[in-house]
Amino acid sequence: MTPDQLRAFCLDFNDATEEFPFTPETSVFKVAGKMFALAALDSEPLRVNLKCDPDDAVRLREEHPAIAPGYHMNKRHWNTVTVDELPDRMVRELVEDSYDLVVAGLPKAVRLRLDRP
Repeated sequence: MTPDQLRAFCLDFNDATEEFPFTPETSVFKVAGKMFALAALDSEPLRVNLKCDPDDAVRLREEHPAIAPGYHMNKRHWNTVTVDELPDRMVRELVEDSYDLVVAGLPKAVRLRLDRP
């Protein structure tokens, strides 16, 4: 997955936005003002921080060397994923899971507005 493909995929979710609150090089993807992905899209290798269920986070780290505790993030809830070392399909699933976790924590009225198939 290329940086442009990752950006496009993140922005394809309902109400997803890209912001640069930390540095001009670090893309922060949010839904309803809450972060679900963070990446320096020009970095080599391409890495993205994604929110993850704590139990799944530990399992994924054990099964995949390309998944580590979230860099500069709460290690219990965030993973850093080296995009180039995983199949695109898996990266897309991890991004989608991150988005869904953030949406699940939003107020009900916002969740209903963001409902997607």
